[in-house]
Amino acid sequence: MHHIPYQSRSTLHKTPFGAVAAGTEITFRLVLPRELGCQGLWLCWGDYDGAWANCEEFEWEALQGDWEEWWQCRLKVEEPGLYRYRFSYDNRQGGGWIGNEGGGIARAGEESYWQLTVYEKEFALPQWVSGGIMYQIFPDRFFRGEAAAPPDAAQGSERLLREDWGGEPFWNPDARGRIAEYDFFGGNLRGIAAKVGYLQSLGVTCIYLNPIFLASSNHRYDTADYLRIDPLLGDEEALRELCAVCRQAGIRIILDGVFSHTGADSVYFNKFHHFPGPGAYESRESPYYGWYTFRKWPQDYESWWGIDILPELRETNEGVLEFFTGSEGVARRWLRAGAAGWRLDVADELPDVFLDRLFAAAREEKPDAYLLGEVWEDASCKFSHGGRRRFLLGGQMHSVMNYPLADAIIAFVRKGCAERLAEVVMMQQENYPPAAIDGLMNHIGTHDTLRALTRLGLEDERPVRREPIRLMADQLASALEQLKLCAALQYTLPGNPCVYYGDEAGLQGGMDPYNRACFPWGCENGELLAYYRELGKFRRAHAAFAGGAFRLLSAALGCVAFLRVPKNKKDGSVLVIANANPHKIEYKLPPDLGGVIEVPGVGAVMQRLARRTDSRARG
Repeated sequence: MHHIPYQSRSTLHKTPFGAVAAGTEITFRLVLPRELGCQGLWLCWGDYDGAWANCEEFEWEALQGDWEEWWQCRLKVEEPGLYRYRFSYDNRQGGGWIGNEGGGIARAGEESYWQLTVYEKEFALPQWVSGGIMYQIFPDRFFRGEAAAPPDAAQGSERLLREDWGGEPFWNPDARGRIAEYDFFGGNLRGIAAKVGYLQSLGVTCIYLNPIFLASSNHRYDTADYLRIDPLLGDEEALRELCAVCRQAGIRIILDGVFSHTGADSVYFNKFHHFPGPGAYESRESPYYGWYTFRKWPQDYESWWGIDILPELRETNEGVLEFFTGSEGVARRWLRAGAAGWRLDVADELPDVFLDRLFAAAREEKPDAYLLGEVWEDASCKFSHGGRRRFLLGGQMHSVMNYPLADAIIAFVRKGCAERLAEVVMMQQENYPPAAIDGLMNHIGTHDTLRALTRLGLEDERPVRREPIRLMADQLASALEQLKLCAALQYTLPGNPCVYYGDEAGLQGGMDPYNRACFPWGCENGELLAYYRELGKFRRAHAAFAGGAFRLLSAALGCVAFLRVPKNKKDGSVLVIANANPHKIEYKLPPDLGGVIEVPGVGAVMQRLARRTDSRARG
């Protein structure tokens, strides 16, 4: 079929656009050529991985001109879930199928289909999240404030306490590739509190802290005790003080919830006998023995990705569930201490029962708590734990870290892949619930990736060797301009930008631990820092970025143009034209945008959307 009968992203063909709340009436319209001789048309739908269990008949609607027939069908799906749909028709030639073979546009195809996301009616984003600016902090490397406890109160003798703030992070694996010694620079919670004014100058509304609980490593993803803050970072009083100071400044704190595994060196496992015990490794009579899966006790046990210092938790175990989600559990305890939510580490490796109970506990404790999941792929149809996940249908998390967008932004800025960027954004617009879109964490780098500046400056953006990387002068100059374009897109696309600490100051870094260097206080790139501050002011000044609609204008030839439209039309829309080409472009606006004017005070910022040169728009 050469005629295009259905475009899922057009409201002519599907209303409302995108994901829908359960019980919403959806109108489907197909436009068929008269020459097809359609004698009957049906909407076929069912569970995403199940049978085509349902069939709804279309009604002939109207004849348009001499060549087109319009057919219409209405559907209500009462149960939240992930569904798929396609169309079938009858004619004198025996009929056929109409399915999606890419880009949301219908083609003939029996095995192709569209996704339909139906979410819970009550699914909503905490009001304080929308339109915000996030800032991720690796606590040991941000700022060293007054210590809450002497260093010798911290766990283990293998910790190397460094005095050379800003020195190259150590990477000293043993013969088996394991890290036996970690270096600590002494950044702490009171250090973060001391820099709240700096964060305010960036417009930050939410801080995401990497793990703060007692652990052997400097990254602290090998939790030793979920009920104790690492003494090198502070104590519970220091956390409460930080949350209070931030709250007065309009900033919330979300903590890193590492709930899929513990450290082998922990209260719960106690492989190295550093705790009173007994841990699961020490005794089958341990209260924690059932928390883990032993193939042959004690040496052979399930661990996260086979890393034996990270024994895997059985998150369906009632003891584990109660410990994390119960009335006195970990999730509630630290919300009471002042945290505003949780970022869920490896959320796609946590079972549904755990996510359900954690979300319920958090929302019961603090109704405006924000839960954000680490999912690297399309979170709307992620397959893990033996099935399609329902992360974004309501009741498990509000939104996710936006890794697909990060890769698409980098590809656009480096190589001009405008179509790829547009497709990622439009896929999310179509398949993610509005609350999840508004709550997206739009980063361009984290503690798990290369620094954005380094990735932009390298010819090979994904080096395989773990070593210090410093860009040459010409590489750095180009990467800095590209970073500005990346940041502008972060700040203007749907969701909330998240700045990885130090990116705004010009920090470089390859694979971890080199992407986790100390913040360069006193040595910041002043021009870049000023640029981030201007972007923050611009974002806060325009209501279009707080849940406003997204309209893609074009994406081709190294240029992406889009419009952000506020809920209240009186507030004014924002037009963004991003040029990734090394040359000037002139962009002709659609006729309905002929009245575009430059926003006073931000012209310099918006003009920097074009890499190396300015873009011009005309109506």
